[in-house]
This record gives sequence, C-alpha cells and structure tokens, in this order.
Amino acid sequence: MPEGDTVWQTAQRLHRALADATLTGCDLRVPRLATADLTGRRVLEVVARGKHLLTRVEGGLTLHSHLRMDGAWYVFGAGERWRGGPHHQIRAILATAERTAVGYRLPVLELLHTAEEDRAVGHLGPDLLGPDWDPEEALSRLLADPSRPLGEALLDQRNLAGIGNVYKCELCFVLRLSPWLPIGEVPSPERLVTVAQRLLEANRNRAARVTTAQSRPDRRVWVYGRPGRPCLRCGTPVRAADQGRAGEERITFWCPHCQPGPQGPPPRPGSH
Repeated sequence: MPEGDTVWQTAQRLHRALADATLTGCDLRVPRLATADLTGRRVLEVVARGKHLLTRVEGGLTLHSHLRMDGAWYVFGAGERWRGGPHHQIRAILATAERTAVGYRLPVLELLHTAEEDRAVGHLGPDLLGPDWDPEEALSRLLADPSRPLGEALLDQRNLAGIGNVYKCELCFVLRLSPWLPIGEVPSPERLVTVAQRLLEANRNRAARVTTAQSRPDRRVWVYGRPGRPCLRCGTPVRAADQGRAGEERITFWCPHCQPGPQGPPPRPGSH
C-alpha cells in the first residue's frame, strides 16, 4: 500500500500536470460515475490528505481517489503511449490539451461536492505532510486507547494520517520499540510523532524511500521486507508476523534484540 510520502508525490505530479488547465476529456469508469463528465471544467488543484487524493475542479466538485494496495495515477504527454497496465484496469482518465492523467486499479473513486469533502476525509487524524499537521493532536489521538499495540495504533489513519506498513515497522525499529508494546507504555511517546514526521518529510521528494541513510538498495530500510535476514544494526535475524485485528492484519517486521518487549505471535515460516 502506498505510504503518505508516495501519495504526496502523486498529488504533486498530478497538480503540475493538471492545475489551471481545462479538461478536454473525462472518462470515469466506475458504474455510479458512468454519466459524470468534467469536460470543460478547469482543474483548480490536486492535494493529498493522508493517503487520499483530492482533485478539485471549478464548479465546486472534487474527484476523490484512494490507491489502497496497488492503485496508481500516471501522467502522459500528448501522443505518448499509456503504460500503467492493461486498459481494462483503467478507472479514470482526465485529459487536457497537453497532458493526460490516467488512474489504474483505483479501488476508491467518487465525485463529491468540495464543501462536503469531510465525508471522505473528515475522520482522518493530522496529516504528517499536510498544512494541518498538529503533533499534539496526533499524540492525543494515539494515546486515547493506551492498551492498543503500538503497531496497530500507528497504522490507524484516524490517529495520524500518512503512516503505512513500511513506516510503521521502520519507526518502531528506529525508536527501539516492540510493535506489540501497548502504546500507553511507550516511554517519551512524543518521540513517535516527531520522528514519524521527520521520516516522511525526509522522503517526500525522494524516488527511493530511505530510512537508514544508506543508498544501497539492500540497505535502504532497517527491517521492512527483510524476514530472516540479519538486522543491519545487531545481526539478529529479523522476524515477521501478522499484526492487527481480524480482517485488518498486516505483516510486521522487527528485530527481537533491538526491539525488546512483547514479541507477538510465533514467527512466520522462513522469518528466523
């Protein structure tokens, strides 16, 4: 699933391509938008809100999309061959005289009145990369359920918006905290929001995400996606296990030596 920095980059790319231009074509390929047409409207801006994308057009309308696991927006020049997947995976086409934005595999696509955007994003906590970032509010939301495991609390977009599974795992490692530690037991919890915001800010303009300060592809992240491999800090095999409520489980990666405390369920096969 794209993280907040990836969605922020997507919004910037779409904004540069579409903002202040008039749509010469619009094709929204989801049943309830089959008759919707934004052709002739000027695009005002494209912004990210956590992991959500909001394309605002004149007339008080907003096209809301969410990438979830494998959705993507691509921008192509006039006459350029589209290359984002098979045509049957296209869910949205927004064309101007010079650029065409094509949304592939978008699981969420809806047209809202701009004044009613809160219907889609009003539940979100402070955005780590947004103008509304409020570390005190984010911390207050995180600590509202002190018994909740740290990893689950960080992924809950109602607490703070923008952290995905990669940053969840990397943040816990950087702070030497077990992802299963109840968040109410985290020492100096204000560090969570400070370091989280710092990590996303450092990566929002990078093509490749880096949390270790090393540029080698196999050393850009500390633990994410490295089950069974030596911890880059201590050499202990990295572990992996499912974490989360039923139906919402995500794979958590961590180093049992560098991140003492509750160690979660038995290791996944091949993770030790």
